[in-house]
Amino acid sequence: MPLELSIRDWTPGPPPFGSLDFSGVLPDRLGAATAAEISRFPVACDGRPAHLGDFVTIAGTAADGVLHCRGDFSRVHFLGAGLSSGEIQVSGSVGRHAGEQMTGGRLCVGGSAGDWLACGLAGGEVSVRGAAGDNAAACLPGARRGMTGGSVFVGSGVGHLAGSRMRRGLLVVGGDCGEAAGFELLAGTVVIAGRTGRFPGLGMRRGSVILLAAAEAGASPPLLPPNFQRGTVWSPAFLPLLGRHLAGMGVAAAAACDWAGPWQQWHGDALCGGRGEILMPARR
Repeated sequence: MPLELSIRDWTPGPPPFGSLDFSGVLPDRLGAATAAEISRFPVACDGRPAHLGDFVTIAGTAADGVLHCRGDFSRVHFLGAGLSSGEIQVSGSVGRHAGEQMTGGRLCVGGSAGDWLACGLAGGEVSVRGAAGDNAAACLPGARRGMTGGSVFVGSGVGHLAGSRMRRGLLVVGGDCGEAAGFELLAGTVVIAGRTGRFPGLGMRRGSVILLAAAEAGASPPLLPPNFQRGTVWSPAFLPLLGRHLAGMGVAAAAACDWAGPWQQWHGDALCGGRGEILMPARR
């Protein structure tokens, strides 16, 4: 039987803790341990040492490399952080830093995620059906680089600074996005299906920010940074391939978009070399 962790039902009343740190609760770490052994796995509750079994009920083993998390994990932080192999499936929502610095494997969240989703991601796949907070697929505080590989898909909206200092990989936002998406982008691709906040691509050096909703009827064009210059209107050959990939991922806006173009290109940020690009459907 696959390993299942079900968050305890603390009703009536709120749970007797503010936050749980699940760093290290990973399929390859738990391996073929028994339920009794897993219940003694160390975690942190409000900064104090605790055991995993104090907060979840446990069934099965992780011998197949799959971990199922049942219930509301929105107070659980660092879930899937450092994942290198295997898969973690969460039926509900998760807290901050989910999937942080993953190098492989898959993290699938059926609900929403907090701030710092997949920050510093180096490999693997992160999929969130709902929304995510600020700094999705971004860099950790003080880090020179953010996401360096892998892919992140958020089905609904995200907050500010999504994909900041991204070096490589793919970030797809199925809904609206806050301000400064792709801030200081170094390389990689950021796709935003919904409305975009101010200054996408601010300080970017290279890479692509693709804004699918920019040409919708009645939609206000996004406010680009002042150091971007209008480029040509053309049809990049890679976009139809990307569109088919996104449609296969279930991005509704991707299926409705005319990926054949034409697309309006903007070059920037001029203060950082101007080798990055923002692409949006050309208004007709």
